[in-house]
This record gives sequence, C-alpha cells and structure tokens, in this order.
Amino acid sequence: MSEKREDLYVSRARAFAEKEKRAASKSGLVSWLRVGVFLGGVATAWYFFSQGNQLAGGVAVLLCYTLFVVVLRWHSRLDFKYRQLLLLRRVNEQEVERLQGRLSKFDGGDAYIDSHHPYTSDLDIFGHNSLFQLMNRSVTSIGKARLAGWLQVAAAPAEVLQRQEAVAELAQPQQLDWLQASLALPMHYKHDQEPASGFLAWLSGASFYRQHPWVKVLLLVLPVLTVAAIVAWLYGYSGWIAVAFLLVQYGVAHRFRLERDEYYENSIGIYEAMRSYTRQLRHIEKHTFTAPRLQQLRQGLQQAGTTASASLHQLANIIDFFSYRLSTLMAFFLNAILMWDFIWMYRLEQWKHRYLKQLETSLEGLAEIEALASIAAFQHAHPGYAVPQLSQQPFELRATALAHPLIFSVRPVANDFETAGAGRTMVITGSNMSGKTTFLRTVGINMVMALMGAPVCAQRFRVAPAQVYTAMRTADNLAENTSSFYAELKRLRMLLELTEQGEPVFYLLDEILKGTNSRDRHIGAMSLIRQLHHRNASGLISTHDLELGAMEEELPQSVQNYSFNSDIIGDEIIFDYKLTKGICRSFNASKLMQLMGIDIKEEAL
Repeated sequence: MSEKREDLYVSRARAFAEKEKRAASKSGLVSWLRVGVFLGGVATAWYFFSQGNQLAGGVAVLLCYTLFVVVLRWHSRLDFKYRQLLLLRRVNEQEVERLQGRLSKFDGGDAYIDSHHPYTSDLDIFGHNSLFQLMNRSVTSIGKARLAGWLQVAAAPAEVLQRQEAVAELAQPQQLDWLQASLALPMHYKHDQEPASGFLAWLSGASFYRQHPWVKVLLLVLPVLTVAAIVAWLYGYSGWIAVAFLLVQYGVAHRFRLERDEYYENSIGIYEAMRSYTRQLRHIEKHTFTAPRLQQLRQGLQQAGTTASASLHQLANIIDFFSYRLSTLMAFFLNAILMWDFIWMYRLEQWKHRYLKQLETSLEGLAEIEALASIAAFQHAHPGYAVPQLSQQPFELRATALAHPLIFSVRPVANDFETAGAGRTMVITGSNMSGKTTFLRTVGINMVMALMGAPVCAQRFRVAPAQVYTAMRTADNLAENTSSFYAELKRLRMLLELTEQGEPVFYLLDEILKGTNSRDRHIGAMSLIRQLHHRNASGLISTHDLELGAMEEELPQSVQNYSFNSDIIGDEIIFDYKLTKGICRSFNASKLMQLMGIDIKEEAL
C-alpha cells in the first residue's frame, strides 16, 4: 500500500511542477508589465509637464498610478499562486521522503525532549529519526506544540474517539487537495520568532492609555493642530506656532520612547505568524466539515461579530503600519507630525479590548486543526495502518501484525501479541540482537500513537487506556555524578511512585538492573515483578536472565514467558525476529565475540 501512496505523491509532485512552471512564466510576464506601466507613466507625465500642460500631466500621473497599483496587486496574486504551487510540489516530495525513511531534514521537536518524561526518550518520540519527524507536518509553533503535547500525554477515551473521527474525514482521498493546501499555506511565512503565547501574554497586560489617558487627548488634538499650523505657515503665516507644536510632539515622543519601543518589539515578532494564521483561518472558514469535532472548531472561529481571519487581518495591518518606524526618515516625519507610534499603540489596545479573547480561542482551534491535519496526512500516507479500538477491559492489548513505524531499511517483521488484566508481566528473553528491545519499543510507540488518536502500524490493534512508562536508555550523568545503575534505579523508583497513584500503568523495562552482579540483578528483578504484581500495572520486561522465567511457575496466572530466538549456521547468525512463547533456548554471545576476533574455544560454542 505504501508503494501505491508513494506513486501517488510522485505523480502529484510532477503535476504541481508543471503548473508551477506555467504560473512562474505568467508571473514573470506581469512583472515586466508592471515595469512597463511605471516607465510609461513616468514618460507620459514628463511629456505633458514639459509641454506646460499641468492638468494633463496630473491626470496622467493619477491614471498611471492607479493602473500600476492594479497591476501590482495582480502580480502579487499571481506570485502567491506560483509559490503555493511550488510549496504543494514540496509537500508531496516530503511525503515521499517520509515513506522512504529520509527524516533527517524534518524538525525532530528537539525543544520537547525531556529525559525525565515517562517514555518519550526511550521510544524515540522526539529527536533524530523520531516519530515526531515522521508524523508532524506543521510549520507553525502552535501546531507543533499541540502535536507534541498529544504525543506526551494520552488523551481521554472520548477525546481519542473525536480525534479519530476528525482524522478519518480529513484523510479521505477527496479531501487531499484541501488537506495539502492547508499544509502548504503556512510555509509562505517565517515562523522562527517568539511563539504566539508570548505575544498574547504581553498584550493582555499592555495598558499604556489606561495609565496615561491624557496622551489620548493629545492624540486626538495635537496632529490636527500641527498639520493646520504647517499649512498656515506655507500660506505665509508665522511658522513659530508650527515649530511649537512639533517640539511638543517631539517631547511627548521622547518622554515615552521606551514604551513605544516595547509595543513595537513585542508586536513585530508575531507579524509573519499573524499573516500565516490569517491565511490558514480563511482556508478553514471556507470549508465545510461533517465530523462534530471539526464543526465545533470551525464554529469557534466566528465571534465578536466577525470571523477570526478578519480580526487577525486587522491585527496584522496594525503591526504592519507600526513597522513604518523602521524607516528613520519616515519615522521622524510621521512621529513629529502625526504621533504615528501613538496612533498604532492606541489601535492595538482598542483591538485587544475587542478581539483578544477571540484570538486566544482562534489560535487554540487552529493549533488543534493543524495537529489533526498532521495525523490525517500521516494516515493518508499509510492506508494499511489500523485505526485502534479502545477497550474497557483493564490492560487489554491485542495486536495483529504489529510492527515498528520507524523501521525503513528493511521490511519490518510483524508480530501478533495479546495480554489483558492488571498485575501481569510478560518476561521476554532472547539472544543478543534478536529483537527484544525493538519489540518493547514497538509495543510502546504504537500505544502512544493509539492513545493520541493516530493510526498504528498494525493490521488490528485494540488497547485499554493506560500510562505508558519505560526504562531502557539509562546512562551515566557526570554533571549529576550519577552512574548508569543509579540512573536506572531512579527510573524504577519513578515507576513505583507512579503505580502508587492508582492510575493504570503499562511498563516496558529493558534489561533491568544490568549495572550490578547477576545474583543481585536476579533478586532485584524478581522482587520488582512481585511488587508490581500487586499494583494497578502490567507490562513487559526483557532480560538475558533466564532465571526470571521461573517466575511463571511461581505466578502462573500473572507471569508469562516469551522469547526471540536465533540460529547459528556455520559462521552466520540467522534471526527471524518472531515472538514465540516460552523461554529462549538459543544463545549467540560467544559466536558474536568469535566473529569480532575474540579467540573463543570451540567447546564454549
């Protein structure tokens, strides 16, 4: 199925590339037309003025300017269409790269890496070659943050079902054009500034005119008086009045220069994002949804008597006009005559009082739709993946043809697996490199995907909600003066503390207590299994310690043995990576050491 999807994306990329070439050609022609209108306008105006026909020259300037603006806007629309086609081609090329496992160029969500999280580090949720790289399609900070949050915390069952329903609608083949357009739109803009949350927090507390209401009076009166005085000066009246008003404006601007800079610096960083959000929201507002969650999110964009895109467009324009201060010469004249900065500070505060709540709600909705769009694109790219079923039976996990979504170099071996009930431990033994740890990660990452509302890498998958917890990649920490053994003990203590809270915990423990001697490791592991047996927890433990298999006799209803095995044929070790019941009976460590050059006696093999 993935091969068919890859062919589809390749075909779409080629089609968009052809459209892109035609759009680029048309945009280039209109660009030259714009130059021609400008030069023609200058030549026409110069001709009439040189002939002394001032009226005709003025009319020519006005007409040419109007025509130039019309052509300029036409070119702007054509250029946007060209760039949208380019980005749509890129969206399809990126889908091909993901299907081929080339994830290095995609954002790994490094900002969300947390070594103390219950499972994200061990299951490759973020970072290099991660699930975030595979699944995320968003370029905005709010979309990435929302998807990352879903990957970090399992949703309530009702929420999972709502997300599945919304994703199913967006992933339909007939929705692909709309879906990919929504993914391409934010790519037109830069999203490397501070996130929207910082701007919202600052804006909610901004209250310059509440603290200085007299400046509002000056704003209404002083620019009018200043312009009137300048006009009077041009008609021969005394210029001292105009100078006096200009000095007053300069004094006020100088008095509040820090406040003006604060308003500008806090708003300009969000300008590109606001333009992006406006485009994205328009795209959503024009679309009709059937899934209840999507309908609810779309309805939430209509507040305060206007659409979310319209209110954000106003905000973007306010910030844009505020940015005129970047031109030193223009800023001097605008602020010396019109109190320019104060006008847009006032407009920003007025906008806040009317639309701030709508903005917060709109960005929440947009972030969720972006996250849903990422999952939908992922589901469309993997039509063979199963949509999980949620179970009410505690710790039920039943999977058919379960595989790891991040294995690309070879065709992943799928396994069937099932368990149910609290206090159960599946002990998985196996030879080196046989697949024990990979299987634990396979179970864990698919549970995370299922409990966020995403499809999973399996033919069928049924799971009961539970907190996933892992202890796999424990390492020394020189900064904290912590050995790998002590780091592992801290992870196990966190597990025990988590199980004391009463919530169901599904644990995945790899080679526990490997940093100590075999006797202590054996005693400690058995004690941990007995302790977890009495908690609201179940899970899998991989180990080389075959003595742990004896616990199946001690707790026959709670401990089950599984294994991964290998065969040695000549100098070659053959792995089938298939999960089987029972303790592992094949070993390859000595053979591996011999293949690495260590002189192992034949009788030891």
